[in-house]
Amino acid sequence: MDISDIVSAEYDSFDADTRVSELEGAIRESGDKAVVVTEDGEYEGLVTQRQLIGGHRNPDAKARGLVWHVAKVDADEDVRTVARLMVGSDAKALPVFEDEELVGVVTADDLLAKVQPFLRVLTVDAVSTPDLLTVPRDATLGETLHTLREQRITHLPVVEDDAAVGIVGLADVLDFAAREMRRGQGGSPAAEVQTGGGRSHGGFGERSGDLDRMLDLPVENVMSEPIATTTPKTGLDEAVGTMLSRGISSLVVTDGGRPAGIVTKTDVLEALSVTEETQFPVQITHIDLLDDMTRADVARLIEGVTRKYGGLKVLEANVFLHEHDETLRGTPLVMARIRLFTDKGHFVGTGEGYGARHALHLARNVVERQILEGKDYARTKKHPSEDYWNKVFGWWLTGSPRR
Repeated sequence: MDISDIVSAEYDSFDADTRVSELEGAIRESGDKAVVVTEDGEYEGLVTQRQLIGGHRNPDAKARGLVWHVAKVDADEDVRTVARLMVGSDAKALPVFEDEELVGVVTADDLLAKVQPFLRVLTVDAVSTPDLLTVPRDATLGETLHTLREQRITHLPVVEDDAAVGIVGLADVLDFAAREMRRGQGGSPAAEVQTGGGRSHGGFGERSGDLDRMLDLPVENVMSEPIATTTPKTGLDEAVGTMLSRGISSLVVTDGGRPAGIVTKTDVLEALSVTEETQFPVQITHIDLLDDMTRADVARLIEGVTRKYGGLKVLEANVFLHEHDETLRGTPLVMARIRLFTDKGHFVGTGEGYGARHALHLARNVVERQILEGKDYARTKKHPSEDYWNKVFGWWLTGSPRR
């Protein structure tokens, strides 16, 4: 089953010199998950909705500073591969190419809508996260933000007397803070401070004080209500349909009326991404910079790190290479970024060295340190084994959506 019939040729495209404020306005008006950024008419990357609502950005900054280099896919790519690349790229939209030419984008919502009938073979409890974290209704935004970041999660149910009364997402908190900061400052935080009797518009101390006051507000100021729920034994197709029809990305799983877990669109994408491959795929941007290495060499380099931690499952590995103008005895300075999406968290390491091999080893070392630091507290979903998924998804061989 491929994505050829869900590739959208209708997408917003902006030049790299476009101001961030224009991107924000376009995404808020259209509701798109991402927009395409071009440089001299050539595809450069994406700017995602999450990036723009993820904090307070200078509205006069340029789009090129936000470009996200996500994985590229072919128009006839298998849906499982696309799901895996979305999870690995941490993006809900990917660019689609034919013969090196951008022909459209594919979104997570469209992919989930395509496979929804086939999800009848599963129930919510097969993919949901049972170890539910919650916050009380009187928790502050600061406390909530700390929990979201420390636990590396994006949604938190808000409870009162053991009942779920709302839900708050990381994007909700950051977007609220950004909107209030813009309202309070009346424009760009980068406005120059005038001297000689002129007026200062929003110095650092003022913005810092405003932010502190906002973080002391109760979480109920930001949470969404009424809460959308499902049950452990509800069909996964029905749960996905609810998320798609209501335009939300998660459902609280209740058992006996009490919150018992959570299921997200990303959980479903992770389940779809399981394959029989023994070696995880590595997506490499600017692969031509691999001087004396092959794609297999890069995969072995990354596997050398992950193999040290037996319980670490790599869902996707993305490598981005960029060549600087500087050289040393003819060898260019290369920046390498390794991005791993695993069942224990999202790890990113960057390194610069002369030649791709040197840069990749430095980036690998950063990733390894992050894994070591996160190993004790990162949360793992206890999903069934890969053999289980392969048996369950056997129906894809025939393309039949029946149970």
